[in-house]
Amino acid sequence: MSGQKKHRFLLVPAFRLPENGRFVKYDPTLPKEKRVRNYANVLPLLEDVEWDLHEGALAPYGDWQVENREEFAYAAVARIPIVKEACESGKYDAIVLLGGGEPGFLEAREISRQHGVVVTSCAFSQMHIACMLGNRFSVIDFAETHNMYYRNLVYQHRMDQRCASIRNIGYYHPRPGYSGEPTLEEEREKARRGERSEAVERAVKEAVSALEEDGAEVITFGCSGTFWLRPFVQEKLLELGWEVPVIEGYSAAIQLAKMLVGLGVNASGVTFPVDRPRKRPRRVLI
Repeated sequence: MSGQKKHRFLLVPAFRLPENGRFVKYDPTLPKEKRVRNYANVLPLLEDVEWDLHEGALAPYGDWQVENREEFAYAAVARIPIVKEACESGKYDAIVLLGGGEPGFLEAREISRQHGVVVTSCAFSQMHIACMLGNRFSVIDFAETHNMYYRNLVYQHRMDQRCASIRNIGYYHPRPGYSGEPTLEEEREKARRGERSEAVERAVKEAVSALEEDGAEVITFGCSGTFWLRPFVQEKLLELGWEVPVIEGYSAAIQLAKMLVGLGVNASGVTFPVDRPRKRPRRVLI
């Protein structure tokens, strides 16, 4: 890798779908910039980074995108060996786990700390940055199963007193047994062409409701399938007079990785101990 860049990162997707999938087409021949979802929004953040994009582990559960607890569990198990191999390679300062539901994040931190490699992920990064910007944040998300899964992440990261609400905009990933439903991918392309997007309108409506009714002061996003909404929601809120930050997971995770690497710090060895630590607390308080 070039020594001219400040950082060396590996970006790891939550999963990889087959090239001939029924619902989403994966093209491994595209350059890495084209394979990063919402790449136009995050590439400026990678200008000072020498980065690789792992293709991700093939989704063990099927050829559709992850949405519920069972699928996240499969994705986590499949992603952990990728993290371990990357840490053992000695090539990287940090690993950024892509995907809003961050499957395998805690396990990845346990592995990476032993190798001096920082690991960040989308939900964790958004929540902590949001708490630096306001007292409470809300999450714009989709799919009831994902809402409930994401609520667990809020509790896991001890953010239940800082998260005002999770707001559902009523979309789903395409999956077996369902057809003819509007998709976020279609809405994204409409918005980028300057056309009316129902998804943007719903997201803005829920963001305003979160600010007016739930006490939110910052807006974040849940599934990475919603991250593309960030600039559109930010613009509309400003037009309506709401001067609030709107952040998404990829940017937050990349920037947090830069900060931790720059500070020369990593996760605590008390939180993620090795098998036989030299020092250990005599008790763990709850």
